[in-house]
Amino acid sequence: TGVGLAGVGVSFRRWSSRLAVAAADPRWVGQVSWWAGVRNTPDPLLGARVLDPGSDTVARARHLTLRLPVGVTRGLLTTVPTVFHGQVNDGLLTGLVLALGWWRRQWWPDAGSVVVLDLEGHGRDEGLAGGVLSGTVGWFTSMFPVRLDPGPVDWAEVEAAGPGLGLAVKRVKEQLRAVPDNGIGYGLLRYLNPDTGRELDTGRDPQVVFNYLGRVNAPRGQGWLIAEESEVLGQTSRRDLGAAHSLEVNAITHDLPDGPQLSVTWTWIDGVFTEPQINDLAHAWFQTLHALTEHAQHDNAG
Repeated sequence: TGVGLAGVGVSFRRWSSRLAVAAADPRWVGQVSWWAGVRNTPDPLLGARVLDPGSDTVARARHLTLRLPVGVTRGLLTTVPTVFHGQVNDGLLTGLVLALGWWRRQWWPDAGSVVVLDLEGHGRDEGLAGGVLSGTVGWFTSMFPVRLDPGPVDWAEVEAAGPGLGLAVKRVKEQLRAVPDNGIGYGLLRYLNPDTGRELDTGRDPQVVFNYLGRVNAPRGQGWLIAEESEVLGQTSRRDLGAAHSLEVNAITHDLPDGPQLSVTWTWIDGVFTEPQINDLAHAWFQTLHALTEHAQHDNAG
């Protein structure tokens, strides 16, 4: 018997047309001052130099993939969101901005705790589409800058899994909730509206982009798992394209036979960072995630 497929609710062409129309809608235009405030946040240089998209192409990118232990991953997916009444991204991003702040102070000792980075998301906003997108084939994505401040958490507090970690999670969670409409409006205003686009074009984008792709379930007993070569995420076949960020952090959770495991691929431009520097940052992030799951088990956490 044949398989019946439901009709497409919204075509990708219709979706694209609706984006162009929405960019001039007062609902979205009213967000421009909020986004301008984020874009104008100071972002001290990371690494040896500013990214040059002309010469810093995808061909110059290097990759490092690390995996978090199953026990820690399970805590990040369950205990931490439950204790702090939040989402998985709250814990992941709190750990990342704490690690980035520590790492950045190697170049800028007086740098504060604020971190600016791009967040990438799935971009399937059915409210904006005016219909169901589950049957639409196409590359949906959203990317928008965020200003995250976990507060002045001393690194000794991280190592001790102390109460400062809990306060940091609460701050970051609330800052993420304050992003208008999960960030979908930024791309409209930045790229599809000439007037607001000029206001948001500050000449320098965030240096770091983070993307959590969620959880991949491999059916148990089916005799297959995600191929190892698929671990390097976010690559493109066009190696001559200019890199958009000095550093990309792509994370995904795989359901393995012994439990969930977070896999993180770090992609950086050779000449901006060195592999030992990225190793330091990657392990600092994992250290904060270890500490966060430990802190979440304390009686007074949350």
